[in-house]
Amino acid sequence: MSPRETTLSTTPTPEAIAGLRLGDIVYLDGLIYTAREGVYKRALEDKANIPMELPAQSAANFHCSPAARINPDGSFEMGAVTATASFRFAKWLPEWMAKTGARLIIGKGGMSSKDYKRYFVPNGAVYLTTVGYGTGALLGRGVETVEAVHWNEELGLAQAMWVIRARRMGPFIVASDLDGNCLFERENAEIAQNLERVYEGTRPAVLKRYGETDDRSDEVIG
Repeated sequence: MSPRETTLSTTPTPEAIAGLRLGDIVYLDGLIYTAREGVYKRALEDKANIPMELPAQSAANFHCSPAARINPDGSFEMGAVTATASFRFAKWLPEWMAKTGARLIIGKGGMSSKDYKRYFVPNGAVYLTTVGYGTGALLGRGVETVEAVHWNEELGLAQAMWVIRARRMGPFIVASDLDGNCLFERENAEIAQNLERVYEGTRPAVLKRYGETDDRSDEVIG
């Protein structure tokens, strides 16, 4: 069955989020802001005032480092928009979502269903993942304008809070739902059913490097 495709506002209604299914393809319209460890530390640990009206302006937090610059006349240029791994920011997400009303967390790699159930479900949020590597330029086509950049002097351009007006930015894939289910875990479980058959007749490894195992369904992240 082909995946469903939908265009979603970055200030989505609860009904719109509830209608998303794992594996749906999503394009985003509206304001998106970037926030990662620098923004989280400044807003949550240093208690700085967040320079946006959230979630009224946006409920979409993108974990990314845009290829962008501020020109001498104060205008902005932004090309590629490359996602970064979200699991590194998990410890800040419960407080951030509760404080800002973020309902769409965007990045790459995702988290486990345990994390989704603990952090996302209580806040009515879902995770949208980018599609593989090398999609920064593709996502950059969805940047209509750069509205503002905040805290760039304090945090630098990569960690600053960029505010992007998006027009059909994507594609993103729905990687978690409101029940905390995880797309990657679901697909991995299906793939694992046939792994033993694929490796039938192969001999066990004699020498093993760190992280290698004879359990084909096991995975180590070092």
